[in-house]
Amino acid sequence: MTDKIELTDEQWRDRLTPEQYRVLREGGTERAFTGKYEKNKQPGVYTCAACGEPLFGSDTKFESGSGWPSYTAPVTDGAVDEHRDTSHGMVRTEVTCAKCEGHLGHVFPDGPGPTGLRYCINSASLDFKPQD
Repeated sequence: MTDKIELTDEQWRDRLTPEQYRVLREGGTERAFTGKYEKNKQPGVYTCAACGEPLFGSDTKFESGSGWPSYTAPVTDGAVDEHRDTSHGMVRTEVTCAKCEGHLGHVFPDGPGPTGLRYCINSASLDFKPQD
């Protein structure tokens, strides 16, 4: 993982769309089944929409039925950070980009093998780089 990226609020607003800003910087969530990558099946790498850091590979993406793109594992150890989230009257594990600390979504222990994890990620927090 490369060095952390730190920008001012104004710089983030200039860099991101309003929806990306709401999700990545304010911890928002896009509506289920509305994200542009939920049904994407192309091979490639999903990167952070805020900083470009590689986060998830298409080889770990699966159809969870949740309405958000879901993955069994990050592309590398250290690509994402996990934090306890007790908002909205629930206990969950928030997933953030390790480089820019942007909110990506949450991880749940109900995914398929081999990890048993489901990284439930907002499309608004991602960009996609197709495989060459």
